[in-house]
Amino acid sequence: MSDLEAKVKNEVEKIIDPETGLTFGQMSLIQSVKEQEPGIVKIDFVPTSPFCPIAFKFALDIKATAKKVAGVKRALVYVHGHSMEEGINQTVNKAE
Repeated sequence: MSDLEAKVKNEVEKIIDPETGLTFGQMSLIQSVKEQEPGIVKIDFVPTSPFCPIAFKFALDIKATAKKVAGVKRALVYVHGHSMEEGINQTVNKAE
């Protein structure tokens, strides 16, 4: 894991799920953080359920948090295992 990947993972795992009060790290929601190109990170996560009503919000929160990390130019966030994953992924990762 690169230094940037570790920094991003550390920050996004601090996000708190409002339903449980637990962090994404405590709930193991972040599957992976990969630096695809210098400054471009791809983050994969799994929501708390396939019908999680705030999975879109989670994706936006992850993206916003990752973009605050020094060295991140772009963050791509992908939800997996959600009933609306295709739509969420397309919307969250539109060209900025």
